[in-house]
Amino acid sequence: MRFTAGLVFLFLVLGPTVLAQNASQNAAKDAPQSATVPMTLDQGRVVIDADILRPDGSTERVRAWVDNGNPDLYMSRRVAGLMGLRVICNGQLCSGTPPSQVAALEILIGGVKIFLNPMQETKVPSGTSAVAPGTNAEINISSTVLRNYDVLIDFPDRKITIGLPGSLKFNGVKSKMLLNASNGLIQIPSKIENKNYDLGLDLGSSIDFLSGELFDRLSNAHPGWPHLTGAIGPFNTGEGDEPKWKLMRVDRVQYGPLFLTDIAVAEIPKGQMPFFGERATSAAGQLSSEALLNYRIGLDYAHSTVYFDIGRTVKFPDFDVVGLVLRPEGDTGFTIVGVADFDGKPSVPDVQEGDQLAAVDDTSIANLTLGQVWSLLEGSPGQERKLTVARADKQFTVVAKVQHFLGDTQPNDDAKRKPKKHSAQ
Repeated sequence: MRFTAGLVFLFLVLGPTVLAQNASQNAAKDAPQSATVPMTLDQGRVVIDADILRPDGSTERVRAWVDNGNPDLYMSRRVAGLMGLRVICNGQLCSGTPPSQVAALEILIGGVKIFLNPMQETKVPSGTSAVAPGTNAEINISSTVLRNYDVLIDFPDRKITIGLPGSLKFNGVKSKMLLNASNGLIQIPSKIENKNYDLGLDLGSSIDFLSGELFDRLSNAHPGWPHLTGAIGPFNTGEGDEPKWKLMRVDRVQYGPLFLTDIAVAEIPKGQMPFFGERATSAAGQLSSEALLNYRIGLDYAHSTVYFDIGRTVKFPDFDVVGLVLRPEGDTGFTIVGVADFDGKPSVPDVQEGDQLAAVDDTSIANLTLGQVWSLLEGSPGQERKLTVARADKQFTVVAKVQHFLGDTQPNDDAKRKPKKHSAQ
């Protein structure tokens, strides 16, 4: 997933010996070949515990974002310091060289040593102690790192297994994946309405995207499919124009060997189209954790194969939420940047763009992640949530109802149904 927070850059020069290393060659013979650890799903982000290896051999545990949809390495300023990197900044540009005793950048996941690929630059977000506003992860494990390992992400049981190539046994139906050799990004051959598309696989995100052209074509052909303007619920991550994002529910997507129904998608913001085009063989779109929560997904990078093992068939409501669009403000809380309409009226009365959300049902959100805030804003349609809102240094309370946004599609009844659309103001 792309980050849009303010960034500084840390340039790393790790030496020619590191450039020749790979995961298998560097693993000690007596070290574990694989490990399984618990994971937290925080607003679609797969977050785990990892141990940072310091230059003196000691370790410190941090939260890490398993981010197979992003080739760039991010770390907080604190983690850069823990790993022995000297950071010297000139304006927004930070350059540094590791001390001579740092031979490579390494982390441990469940005892398995993971080598962070040598890169010319590591991105260090400014204005937050995490790698992105709204999360508590201090480092991301990017696609350029993950491609050197076997990876199994088990959404139903909330755990992840990572190991050296060939160390994992994958179950389920398999599909060839289109692997970008330069950055480890994945696309899956797919079909929508019998037309072929290559859709990305981004398990480090909760947002399913389609290109503007494809989104508009499907929207015009199926006006009865539920629509929404405003990235609420799982699609709200704090990107710049989320109150204006167009969302729609697609009745059926063939994704490799899977036949997925009622998939919520957003139109790729036009400003991000070049980003998708540069990093993938096509820019038709991507599916994320949001569409695949019932599956255990095995990534066999060495053989360009992905496995889908269904773990449950229960469908969980994804847009039964209070209709706010939030923006995380670094480490300082959350700003309300939009309110979704419901049946032509603002779904949350008496709040304005720019208000600060301070509490939900008397639970302070000051130190929560964005995913934790949204867990407080979810519920059954009709349930009420008491919001504490700050405006101009004064606080007041608002009672907001959970609404059923973006309901399921009814593909056989498009001609009879009136379009059901919601928007954010």
